Amino acid sequence: MFYAENMTSDSDDALSWDGDEGATPRDIAPEKARLTADRAAEPAPAVTASPPEAVDSADAPDDERPGLSTAMLLVLGVVGGIYLLYSVGWVVGGLRLKPLANLIVADAMYLPWFVLAIAAPALWFLAVWVLTRGRAAWIRVGLLLVGVVLLVPWPFVTVGVVGS
Repeated sequence: MFYAENMTSDSDDALSWDGDEGATPRDIAPEKARLTADRAAEPAPAVTASPPEAVDSADAPDDERPGLSTAMLLVLGVVGGIYLLYSVGWVVGGLRLKPLANLIVADAMYLPWFVLAIAAPALWFLAVWVLTRGRAAWIRVGLLLVGVVLLVPWPFVTVGVVGS
């Protein structure tokens, strides 16, 4: 139940919590100005030269690289999506090509290359990601685009889903 007697019309109550001890924004502003003036009046601490201390390797900050830009994240997402579609294309195209390939080669020869063809887009993406870590962004993008051209699932492109 809600009782009307608990309601107050004082607008300062909305700006404070229980335990604030009456501190309102009007009380805080003069206090802050006084503290700022006190700090400005204090003399600056004297700086003394001291020998450099050896930094422990465990305490040393790691090489923090800046994060990827929005454009680079967009390129990685689009190219990663294309590579994922290429893997699906290699599965579909390779399965459609298997009956014809069995006339020429045995399953023991066809299966490893089929698996490698499916994994090739992911392996290319991973290799480019790892090997171009310290390089310029255009090198990474260029190699990813080379992979887009080289890894096209030709069995899917030429035969398609329905076949001939």
